[in-house]
Amino acid sequence: MSEPIPSTYREITRAEWARLAADMPQPLTAEEIEHVRGLGDRLDLGEVADVYLPLSRLLSLYAAGAQSLGASTATFLDEPDTTTPFIIAIAGSVAVGKSTIARLLRELVARWADTPRVQLVTTDGFLLPNAELERRGLMRRKGFPESYDRRALVEFVAAVKSGASEVRAPVYSHRIYDIVPGEVVTVRRPDVLIVEGLNVLQPPPRPNDVSVAEFFDFSIYVDAAASDIERWYTERFLALREAAFRDPASYFRTYADLSDAEAVETAAGFWHGVNLPNLRENVLPTRHRADLVLRKGADHAVESVLLRKL
Repeated sequence: MSEPIPSTYREITRAEWARLAADMPQPLTAEEIEHVRGLGDRLDLGEVADVYLPLSRLLSLYAAGAQSLGASTATFLDEPDTTTPFIIAIAGSVAVGKSTIARLLRELVARWADTPRVQLVTTDGFLLPNAELERRGLMRRKGFPESYDRRALVEFVAAVKSGASEVRAPVYSHRIYDIVPGEVVTVRRPDVLIVEGLNVLQPPPRPNDVSVAEFFDFSIYVDAAASDIERWYTERFLALREAAFRDPASYFRTYADLSDAEAVETAAGFWHGVNLPNLRENVLPTRHRADLVLRKGADHAVESVLLRKL
């Protein structure tokens, strides 16, 4: 019988992880936390203190280490220091809470003295426009790897990592469910760039292609049981029915008047027809590529942390 393969991760319980933040002051107010919290996500002062404050500090240590190595390398080469932005990736399923985590980490990391300039970009902006998805027959595959302009995403992240002074990315609107024509987000050489999206840890589609993951300095995967994510997805859909879907300009306006039973059935159709297959086929298989995995329980709270060994 063969020996089991040793794990390349440290598994840290929530209690052990929380102790790492025992002497760290809480930099955010309850109002600031509420501002970054996504619909349906659990996030309060305790969760931030126990989980995300130590995580932000760890990220700052990694970023400072990269800056130090860059400066030392420049000295060795007798060249000016041209250390480029530290790039963090956040991956995970639809409705798992990764967008909330990305916004929260942007606020926390920016409060450390050595990384005051932090920007956030989501890969939604690199989805192909709806007209192009329709032309390719991919509207029912929105969120799958083939629905993105992979080359544009790679070129964007590569430009940031090369030290370009200014790089632009397209903007996606969840209200119109499409790319906003002519609107861009501009990244101006931050200390840290956070890139959040479903498929950011995807390997290249062909052996000689470049993967966007090659430009990341640290990557996080937000993990939870598929059954819990389905429930969160349904709860979010029901909440949106009472809020954003009622906007006359919303792409999903047609769902605003569904009954509870009809809304649950519609959400189940989206989940089982699109999001669960994408999770199983494309998102979950990238979990092992992450430097850190946040494992959530049924109540959205993080229960344990896996940290890759150095």
